[in-house]
Amino acid sequence: MMSQMPQPTALSRCPSCEEPLEAGDRFCGACGYDLSAVPAPPQDHPTITMNGSSTRPSEAAASLDWPLAQEPASSDTPAPVHRAADIRGTDSGGSELPHPDTESTAAQQPGDHPSGVRFDRPPEPDEYPLAPPAGAPAGPVVDPRTADLGAPVTPPAGTKLCVACRSGHVDSDGYCENCGHAQPRERDHMEQELGAVAAVSDRGLRHHRNEDAFAISSTALPDGSPAVVAIVCDGVSSATRPDEASLAASRAAGEALLAALPLGTHPQQAMHEAILAAAEAVNSLAEAPPAHEEHAPHQNAPACTLVGAVVTPALLIVGWVGDSRAYWVPVDRSSPPARLTEDDSWAAQMVAAGLMSEAQAYADERAHAITGWLGADAYELEPHTASFKPDRPGVVVVCTDGLWNYAEAAEEMAEVVPLDAAERPLHSAQVLVGHALDGGGHDNVTVAVVPFPAPPQGAGSA
Repeated sequence: MMSQMPQPTALSRCPSCEEPLEAGDRFCGACGYDLSAVPAPPQDHPTITMNGSSTRPSEAAASLDWPLAQEPASSDTPAPVHRAADIRGTDSGGSELPHPDTESTAAQQPGDHPSGVRFDRPPEPDEYPLAPPAGAPAGPVVDPRTADLGAPVTPPAGTKLCVACRSGHVDSDGYCENCGHAQPRERDHMEQELGAVAAVSDRGLRHHRNEDAFAISSTALPDGSPAVVAIVCDGVSSATRPDEASLAASRAAGEALLAALPLGTHPQQAMHEAILAAAEAVNSLAEAPPAHEEHAPHQNAPACTLVGAVVTPALLIVGWVGDSRAYWVPVDRSSPPARLTEDDSWAAQMVAAGLMSEAQAYADERAHAITGWLGADAYELEPHTASFKPDRPGVVVVCTDGLWNYAEAAEEMAEVVPLDAAERPLHSAQVLVGHALDGGGHDNVTVAVVPFPAPPQGAGSA
């Protein structure tokens, strides 16, 4: 996280949301930021870690005879598995993914424009008014600057105490019924670890809420071998209720994979169906009334991007829609890393068409205009899937652009992934989130780290 030095005088603005402060404030009245606990600089540099190792997949674990993936309703036909040291794979149409060292020359003529473009990163508003809830008690309000905070107060069962005044109860909308302060959101920072996968999500330093979500789990295949699942979703900021969209999509995709994989469904087919299930879950939000009034001045369909990975003892499957990414980082760093996904974005289309270099495209203000997303107003849903059969151990980094904006190339990502990532996935996810926050934290940042091959102890669901 970006470090801040202790201030010799009172802060004039909240370090989190820039809301003006009054002298003596202990917490921000807009976002609940704790002004008395200024974060310290990180103890670890993201690139200084201990070495680690992993094991190769056993012959017995790799013996599962997968049924042929049935052809889906759309043109997204699963491609055959490849075995290659450079981790080449196939996209959902069966075409070979571009190698990191080469450029695709897709046939797009100058002047052509991608259809269904969505500009996902509008300028962040300078203010998000967070007034005390209507109907707050009319009696005297406890001033947290002068209140006696020495004696702890035990709240009634099922309620929470305000982090500011420490005496008022927090209502269902997240505000203190006594002083009206907004409370920190549960999704501002989330961490989860299973035996074979870990994920971390953080609001970042500039956004007023976390619009990312993730789902991680593991299950057993029909032969008893493990399959590890990681889904990461990024809410489209220009849409209404993007936080609800990302949460619904990650849950639906994760549940679909946990239902399909134990039945023997080919992982690539299961990933395709999981993306369709996620899209349906996000589409349904457009039909349901919002749970609360959105602060944004416009209302449109909730939307998000999605990227996911399924890791077994022998196979690696990725699927995505939008500009969230998956990277391959081998344990042996003398082997090349690789990016496993291709963005649905304006910049990616310009590079694929040969109209701009990657550096030029991503320097353009239109770079993050996405051309694919999940949502009722999506121009056309085209789930992408790719299958790989790595011949060496490594880790899969599944992340939103809140991370890869600070480590875009595969080589850059490999530099910040700790050398012992396969042995300590949670620590590695924490390091990667810290790298993004140290770089500026301009966006929400979410990352899941999945070791390959899936270890035997990964069996079981969560």
